[in-house]
Parts: sequence; C-alpha cells; structure tokens
Amino acid sequence: MPAKRIIPCLDVKDGKTVKGVRFEDIRDVGDPVEMGKRYSQAGADELVYLDITASHEKRQSLPDLVTNIAEHLDIPFTVGGGVRNIKDAEVLLEAGADKISVNSAAVRSPELIDQVAKHFGSQFITLAIDALEVGGGWQVYINGGRIGAGKELFSWAREGQERGCGEILFTSMGHDGARRGYALEALDEVSRRLSIPVIASGGAGVMDHFAGLFRYTGVDAALAASVFHYGQITLPELKHYLNGQGLEVRI
Repeated sequence: MPAKRIIPCLDVKDGKTVKGVRFEDIRDVGDPVEMGKRYSQAGADELVYLDITASHEKRQSLPDLVTNIAEHLDIPFTVGGGVRNIKDAEVLLEAGADKISVNSAAVRSPELIDQVAKHFGSQFITLAIDALEVGGGWQVYINGGRIGAGKELFSWAREGQERGCGEILFTSMGHDGARRGYALEALDEVSRRLSIPVIASGGAGVMDHFAGLFRYTGVDAALAASVFHYGQITLPELKHYLNGQGLEVRI
C-alpha cells in the first residue's frame, strides 16, 4: 500500500495566502511562495494552491504566481480556481503546475472533466468537491461554498471518477477550519465507493486527527491548512508521530 500523503493547502486571495473558518472570516496568513518553500523543505509530500475567489469573480487563476511557485518548489503542486476550459488548464500546466483542480466549472459543465482527462491525462486533473451535511445527506456547493450545486456528494464523486479525474479532493464545509477532526464517516464512504485516490480536507486540529483519518478510513492523503500555517503542528513532528503509530508516511 502506498505511503499516506500529507498535503498543506494554501488558499490564495489577491496574491496572499488566507484562511478562514467554515469558508468565512478570511484572514491573511502570508506569502504563498515563501510558505510553499518552507513546507517543501519541511517534508510536505505535495502542496495544493486554491485561488478561492477566481470562480466567484469569473476569472482565471494567476499564471504569473504559478510560474513563481514552480521556480521555488521541488515537490508536486496542484492549482485550482477559475479553470473553466482546456485553455485555462493548459496555461496553468505550462506555467509549472503539476496538476489542476476543478470544482465549480466542472459542476456546471461536467464534460470539462472528460476534456481535460482526454487532453492531458487523468493524472493531471483533481476533482475538488466542497460539501455540507444537510438533513442527513451531503450536498455539494460551488463558488467557494456560496451556491448550492444541486448535486449529492457520493454520486458526484462517482461521476467524476467515471469521467476521468485522477483523484478526489473532498472538503467538508462544516469541518473546515474548526479543528475538531475530519468527517470520517463520509470520507470512508467516498473512498470505499471509488477506486481512485481520495484526499481528505477540513477539520484537522491535532495530530491524532490525522492518525484517526488514516486508521479508520480508506483515504490516501490528508490535506490541512491552519494547523500548519499557525504552527500548531509541524510536518516533521506529524510524520514522526504517524510513523510511531504504525502508519506509513514518507519521513
């Protein structure tokens, strides 16, 4: 079984890394390039950069920033936000991104997943899904959690796999930034229904949350932001802790 991946996420707004709680109360936490360099040096397996207002503002992610990031990193990184067509994906990949992430545009035009997968390969496309538990079910939201998509989490994840995405990044909106643990039941359900890798996002607060995620679900990677940005957990100590718990990670 492949080693579990630890992936810091950097939400970007106006060229700065920001973080909020449950998709609200957004605050500036630093420079995305410098933070990416530090995470790379500290042992991150990958990074995810999400331009959190690109879709809402109906614009493309900033290729100049992606080029700058690529020049300073030696680990893979994914870029999401504002990818609406093949050309947008091509610009980001040519700028240096290893993978692109699609979310809102894929909900509106699911064939975008087919097109990007066919043109670049499934390994280059991640389907990001933001979902909130409502009335006992999980509903998908778009535009940075602002608009209900009218889709159900598990069926949409399955459709994404069938259309050719290489992995799923599932963020539980109700857990995002709350630091009370991941949405374990939903994450396990997603991973059991799919054959492609699943990245868990939303809820990490202490190291045991990562251990519980890998122990009790079938996800392949854990994504987190605020606990890393604010220094509550460092990557080296987290990886050594997980290794001591009998969980395989790259030290």
